[in-house]
Parts: sequence; structure tokens; C-alpha cells
Amino acid sequence: MSYRVTVCTAGLHGAGKSVLSEAANSLGFHVVSLGDSVRSELRRRGLEVTHSNIHAISVSLRKESGPEAVAALAVRNIDETEDLVMFDGLRSLEEYNYIRALRRDTSLIAIHASPRVRYARWSERKRVDDPVDFEGFMSRDLSELEFGMGSLMVLADYHLVNQDVTLEDFRRACRNLLKNLKLVM
Repeated sequence: MSYRVTVCTAGLHGAGKSVLSEAANSLGFHVVSLGDSVRSELRRRGLEVTHSNIHAISVSLRKESGPEAVAALAVRNIDETEDLVMFDGLRSLEEYNYIRALRRDTSLIAIHASPRVRYARWSERKRVDDPVDFEGFMSRDLSELEFGMGSLMVLADYHLVNQDVTLEDFRRACRNLLKNLKLVM
């Protein structure tokens, strides 16, 4: 029997959203990154992918089209008949409510880790739009929280803590949660 399962993720940078996304992908979910949707919009507009441009376009999209604008961009990347979908990297309750209005079968997973742990991971990642120091990292956290991510994470259906565990243990926890969601929805 096939069940329709939609999962949304929320977590500050470096918390482990990509690990959860990889687990979802391995279980047959179509994973759509809201951040990738913003980066695609930047490229479509001929702008360079930098943190300042990502932040500026995120703010601009929300001002032009409402607080759910980035979720609306991401939703364009799925076929409404897909049974297993993950929207990775939500920033606000409005984004979650937008997706949930389209796909009632939606659960929200928050991923947590301390700033120091996340910064250590991020320092190794070396993505083009990553800050260069801890102060820049914390500034980015605060700008993400301004979108409403704190409220979103507090109200999540499920919480994964990615701290003081091995990467393999966290991967296992991600897979187990997603498998359980597939069984109960």
C-alpha cells in the first residue's frame, strides 16, 4: 500500500538538514531545497550567488509576494501526484502553512545543534555563500531567525538533535524517523 508523505525540515545552518535530506532521498523521497530555489532565482535574475544576494532576494521575494514566497517557488519543483516529498530548509510558519495547505499530509521536523558544533561543521563545508568567521556565522543565524524560524522549530512535530552523536548514529536516527513516518501516514 502506498501512502502520501510530505516532510518539511527546519534548522539553522550546519544542524544536519542535508543528512536528513540524503536519508530521505535514499528512501525514495523527492527532496526540494528551498535554499536551492532561492539560488536558482538569483541565477535566473543574473545575480551572483553570495550570502548578501541570497538574503536580499529572500527578503525581496517575501516583500513582493508574501512571507510564503520562497515555499511557492519550491512547490513549483514537484509533481502534485508525488507520494514522497521533502521540502528542505523552511524558514517560517507561513512557508510551512503554505505547503500544508497544498499537501495536508505534512509533518515538520526540526533539527538542532549548538552554535559551536554547527560552526565547526560549517567551517569544513566551505560553500561559496558561507561566512568567513564566527561573528558572521552568528549574524547569519540572527537573520534566519528574523524570518521566523524559531517559532517554526518550536512548533515542529518531530525534533532531531544532532550533537554528541556520530554521523552514522544521526543518519540512522534520520532514516528511522522517515521510515516511521512512511508507516503511519
